[in-house]
Amino acid sequence: MSSPRILVVDDEAHLRELLEIALVKMGLDVDSADSLAAARSHLAQNDYALVLTDMRLPDGLGIELVREVSAGEKVIPIAVITAYGSADNAVMALKAGAFDYLSKPVALDQLRLMVQSALRVGKPAENQRPAADSKLRAGSGSALRLIGQSAAMQELRTQIVRLARSMAPVAITGESGSGKELAARDIHALSPRADKPFVAVNCGAIPEALMEAEFFGYRKGAFTGAADDRDGFFQAANGGTLLLDEVADLPLAMQVKLLRAIQERRVRKVGATVEEAVDVRLVSATHQNLAECVESGRFRQDLYYRLNVIELKLPPLRERLDDIGLLVAAILARLSTFTPQAEQVTLAPAALSALCAYAFPGNVRELENILERALAFANDGVIEVADLGLKGGQGRPAEMPDLADHYSEAAAVAGVPMAANLESAAPGAAVQLIGGELPSSLPDYLDDIERDVIRQALARTHFNRTKAADLLGISFRQLRYRMQRLSIHEQD
Repeated sequence: MSSPRILVVDDEAHLRELLEIALVKMGLDVDSADSLAAARSHLAQNDYALVLTDMRLPDGLGIELVREVSAGEKVIPIAVITAYGSADNAVMALKAGAFDYLSKPVALDQLRLMVQSALRVGKPAENQRPAADSKLRAGSGSALRLIGQSAAMQELRTQIVRLARSMAPVAITGESGSGKELAARDIHALSPRADKPFVAVNCGAIPEALMEAEFFGYRKGAFTGAADDRDGFFQAANGGTLLLDEVADLPLAMQVKLLRAIQERRVRKVGATVEEAVDVRLVSATHQNLAECVESGRFRQDLYYRLNVIELKLPPLRERLDDIGLLVAAILARLSTFTPQAEQVTLAPAALSALCAYAFPGNVRELENILERALAFANDGVIEVADLGLKGGQGRPAEMPDLADHYSEAAAVAGVPMAANLESAAPGAAVQLIGGELPSSLPDYLDDIERDVIRQALARTHFNRTKAADLLGISFRQLRYRMQRLSIHEQD
């Protein structure tokens, strides 16, 4: 089997020679090019495991080559060489699709670490991706931890698969309980670093006085109580992924030290005199608005740009209502492993409808807590609306009419049963009906109620649909969907 082939693109002959020698010593085949034109010619004739290009070339910019290679059909990692202190160029290259970057003067140990990471990107990741995609389309959650079939979740998973191939720092944003750590773990699981450590750090839970020692480690005798040498989070995650959860809670003094570690890719233990190289893919997460934190002076702008190279935004649960059935089935199946009686517990249709109409300010984490509580209160093996203990009636009409079908299918896969009809409902759970009689058609009856409520909201707001949506506690898109489904027109 032939050795992986690397393409080095740089107009400085001495740097090309240095890189060639270092790569050949690693057992790699190397081609060199001194211009964009020569690089394009090589790419047209050969397959490469990695392309390494300077940013400034005689006939153009290396960023052009980054965009061309990233947009190609073949998955070829491309890294850039930037001038010392040129952080903006590095960030721009990463956003354009670069796998990684090196700063001049090139440190050979960092070059080796970067090449080793890049060589893991090719064939294994490509072979795993179709299988993972098929599992994700099925919504089983067996490939990734984030569950759902909604359009928002399918798009999110597509982004995760794409981000997993890069070394670029990712900033994950989203409300509390929306699954930011799960998204970070999914990025790691699909990346070439999947067999290396994933270390999650809650930045808001570490006392400020201990932060430097916790992040970078310390030497024996560095301070009172330091009885032995100890590695920090960066060393523990070496070769893998480091998640900085609630990164907005970092104090400014620690932000400065973290910025240096990111830029230099080296850390110095407390009490040590020399730095050591670390190879870590950084993922940050926060429920706060980092841009606003920068404006208020609570977060350094330079660190913000370093961490926020690529932003991944997680949708709140209220914006993906059609995922609730799948989530309920998965959560009940997981809870059954800890609570044996949960295996026989079913979810009444009315309870599912109530969940679909709830606002979920705490997102998926709140849904888990609600179901765990409901298991403790369920009678006769059926979870009813009263067992859910939903707070404050923060509800609204459900957007998707087939949520029960989603739950039923997912429950069958997960082995969680669902109450077949409403006769199993506990006494006192009956709905108060207008006129005291059961409707001949429940869907038509509910549609009439919803149609009347929407018309009243539109009348109160003089047919301003944005204000009507706010009045009803739903999004403008949800209101438009309902108006179309119920054939409501403004002239009505």
